[in-house]
Amino acid sequence: MKIDLTDTTSSKINKALVQGRRAIGTPAVGMVLTLVIVTDEENAYDALKAANEASREHPSRTLVVIKRVSRSPRDRAKARLDAEVRVGADAGTGETVVLRLYGEVVNHAQSVVLPLLLPDAPVVAWWPVNSPSDPSNDPLGTLAQRRVTDTYASEQPVHELTARAEAYTPGDTDLSWTRITPWRSMLAAALDQVMCEVTSVEVEGEEFNPSCELLAMWLADRLHVPVKRSQSAGPGLTAVRMETSTGQIVLDRADGSLATLSIEGQPDRAVALKRRDTAELIAEELRRLDPDDTYASALRFGVHRLADGDDDAADAPKSAKSAENSAPAKKAAGAKKAAAK
Repeated sequence: MKIDLTDTTSSKINKALVQGRRAIGTPAVGMVLTLVIVTDEENAYDALKAANEASREHPSRTLVVIKRVSRSPRDRAKARLDAEVRVGADAGTGETVVLRLYGEVVNHAQSVVLPLLLPDAPVVAWWPVNSPSDPSNDPLGTLAQRRVTDTYASEQPVHELTARAEAYTPGDTDLSWTRITPWRSMLAAALDQVMCEVTSVEVEGEEFNPSCELLAMWLADRLHVPVKRSQSAGPGLTAVRMETSTGQIVLDRADGSLATLSIEGQPDRAVALKRRDTAELIAEELRRLDPDDTYASALRFGVHRLADGDDDAADAPKSAKSAENSAPAKKAAGAKKAAAK
């Protein structure tokens, strides 16, 4: 069921939600959290589709905030709020409200969202694109216990990681970190199978891929060994090689779906390690609403190495000669090298 409201208010939206629930015969509210998605018109459909799929595991009220900036000074002066209320089959297993903000109300989105939050339920804010440099101080971010960004969607992912570390507040997380959860689990399980000492690590993946950088940061932070970043054609992360006192441990995924785990003295094993879609990633983030201390430690470790200029923690991949000669490329390569540490 869909209810369209033009030039409306938060109070009228709440009444429409109650009306919709009664119309479909579910007057009770059985949702566990409020998910606030801050995006633009272009990416709203994909973000909402992912949220609806995740709601099968986490029934929630989803508020999609779309800030419409007009080019006309006359239109910018006129504040208006349009809403689309969805309940029942059109909203997954929860409720969805698509909010389109115009004019001056764009600068006061928190005032629109606040009355629509579920009472006594946690709030998660998610920026699929164009995330703020400091999510915890963003007007909408201050309403949330958990703030989810996606560094992969930025123009300069490695520089974005530096900004994330500098502004980190407990409750912040990033989907680039969520993407490497299966890799971290598999590598930890591989090390549990053998009694050895790790001496060095190589992380292979696409150039300037934030997930590759975060995995390198995590390994360097936890193992306290040199971590080398090397490039590949992808997709995403392709391999991790650990040199140990008992031989090499290799987790290699060349095709983006099936990986091979090789441990010295043991037969090779095929491991399912597919690239997950956004719905699976956001569903994983909604499972835990407490601060992710492991993410914070890995992120700060890499950025501290950047500030200290330590070259012993990791090696960045070499770019093509033509790219090395440009100043922006040198700057990006330097940031990448230090972030991998």
